Amino acid sequence: MSVYKQPKSKNWWYKFTWNGQLIRESTKQANKRVAEQMEAAHKTCLAKSETGIREKTPPPTLREFTEQSFSPYVESRFANKPKTLEYYRYGVKNLLAFQKLESCRLDEISTDKIAAFVRVRQALNLQPTTINRSLEVLRRILRLAVEWRAIETSKVKVEMLGGERHRERVLSPYEENAYLIAAHTIGDEILAAYQRALVGLKAQRGHVPIEPEDQFALRDVATILVDCGLRPEECFRLRWLDVRDNVLHVLFGKTANARRRIPLTSRVAAILDQRRANANGPFVFPAETKTGYFEKSTLKKQHKKACVLAGVEPFTFYTFRHTCLTRWAEVMDPYTLAYLAGHSDFSTTKRYVHPQTETVLAAFDRAREAKGRHSFGHSQPRRDTEAESASTITSCILKELDGRGERIRTSGLLVPNQALYQAEPRPDHTQNNTLRAGLPVVVVDIERQRREHSGLDSRIGRTLQHPPKNPVDLVRRRGVGHVPAHLRRLYRILPRLSAQGGSLGIALEQRLLRFDGGVRRVVRLARETRPHVERD
Repeated sequence: MSVYKQPKSKNWWYKFTWNGQLIRESTKQANKRVAEQMEAAHKTCLAKSETGIREKTPPPTLREFTEQSFSPYVESRFANKPKTLEYYRYGVKNLLAFQKLESCRLDEISTDKIAAFVRVRQALNLQPTTINRSLEVLRRILRLAVEWRAIETSKVKVEMLGGERHRERVLSPYEENAYLIAAHTIGDEILAAYQRALVGLKAQRGHVPIEPEDQFALRDVATILVDCGLRPEECFRLRWLDVRDNVLHVLFGKTANARRRIPLTSRVAAILDQRRANANGPFVFPAETKTGYFEKSTLKKQHKKACVLAGVEPFTFYTFRHTCLTRWAEVMDPYTLAYLAGHSDFSTTKRYVHPQTETVLAAFDRAREAKGRHSFGHSQPRRDTEAESASTITSCILKELDGRGERIRTSGLLVPNQALYQAEPRPDHTQNNTLRAGLPVVVVDIERQRREHSGLDSRIGRTLQHPPKNPVDLVRRRGVGHVPAHLRRLYRILPRLSAQGGSLGIALEQRLLRFDGGVRRVVRLARETRPHVERD
C-alpha cells in the first residue's frame, strides 16, 4: 500500500498509477489502517468499472425521481403540446400530494399503497376517469425508471379502474340547428348590449363602451367543428395561411397523423370568407391571450348559455367532433375516415363512431333488399318460380300424410315451419261434444293427431337430409316387421315429385337417388317375404 502523509498534515494520502494515469487523493483520515482500506476500495471500484460491474445505488423516492428526472423530461419532450403538458403536470401534482407515495422509494411502491391512493381520491367523489389519469402517470413514471435504470424492475402492476364514462353523445340535426340558432342569438344580444351602452348613462358621462370584436365567434367555431371534425385546439389555432384552395391544412396536432387536409363545406367556406374580410392578425380566431388565439376557456360561458337557450342537454366541444365523424362513417371507408380524423390507428377511430337508431334501421332495410339478389335482375323471377314449386311439392307431401295441416317441426328440405292450409277437424263419434279439461272435443282430437304423427314427420325430414346407408341389411337383420313406415311413405310419393314440382322436384328426385334404390329393395323384399303386408 502506498499511503503517506504530507508535511505538516495529520491526514493520510494514497497514490498509485492506474492504466498509466497517476491517482493521488487525500483520505482525510488520521488512521493509517483506514487509509489503506480506502485505497483498496478505490482500486476495486476502478476494476469493476472496467469489467462492466456497476455499483448498486439506492433507488430514489417518487418525489426525487419526478423532480430530478421525470418532470424535466416531460417539459422538454412535450414543450409544443400544452394539453399533454397539462395532463402530466396534473398527474404528478396529485401523486406527490399523497404522503405514502411521495416519500416512498420507487422499488417499494406496492399495490396496497396504490389502493390507498385510490381510496383517498374516491373519498373526494372523483370519477374513475379522473383517478385513472393519475394512475397512468404513475405507470409511466415506473416504466421510465426501469428504462433509465433507476430501479432494476418494477414489482407492481398499476391497474386502471373500471367504469370509465366514454363520450357517446352525438347531436341530432335538430339539436345542431337549435344550438347554432342559439349561438347566433347570443351574438345578436352582444351587439344589442353594445348599442344600448352607446346611449347609456356611462356614455353620457364620457365613458366609451368597448366595441365587441368577435360577437359571432361561438357560432363560427361550432360550425367548423361539426362540419370539419377538427379537434377544438386545432380549430382555435388555425392560421389564415392554413386556409387555401378551399381546403383546411392542419399542419400539426395531438398525434403524428394530425397533419392532414380537410375540404371545406359551403357554409364553412362562407364563414371563413366573412372572417377574412375583417381579419387583423395571422390567426383565424385571435384573442388577447398568452398564445394569441382562443383558449379552451374563451367560449366557456357562451357555450353554456347556448345550451340553455337551445334547450339541449349540456355537452362539450368534443361532441361536435364525435358528431361529424359518426356522420362521415356512414358514407366513408375506414381508411379515409381515419385520415380525416387524424388518427394513428383504427382502434381510436372506432371510439368516435356511434351508430344511431336510424342508421341501424336503414342498414337492415338495405340488407333485406340486397339479400339473395344479383346485379342482372334475373334472380327474382327464378326465386318466385322455385317458391311456387316448393309450395306445390310441400302441399302434395303433407296431403299424402293423411291430409294433416299442422306445423311440421323439422328442418327438412321439404317441410316448412308454417301452416300451408287450414286443418279440417275430424268429428269424434265415440264421445259427446263436451268440454274435456277445458277444451272442445274437436281441439283435443287435432292435438292427439298432432302428437301421433309428429314423430313420423320428423323422421321423414331427417331421412331427406341423412339417407340410410343400406335398408336391405336392416330388413334382413331385424325382420320384415321393422320396415320403416316413413320409407314406405317416401316411396309412395316419389313418382309425383317430377310431375308436380317442376325444377325443384327434379332436383329433389336427384337428391333421393342415393337411397331410392335401397327403399325399393326394402319394399320388394317385404312383399316377397310377407305378401299380406299392406301396400303403401
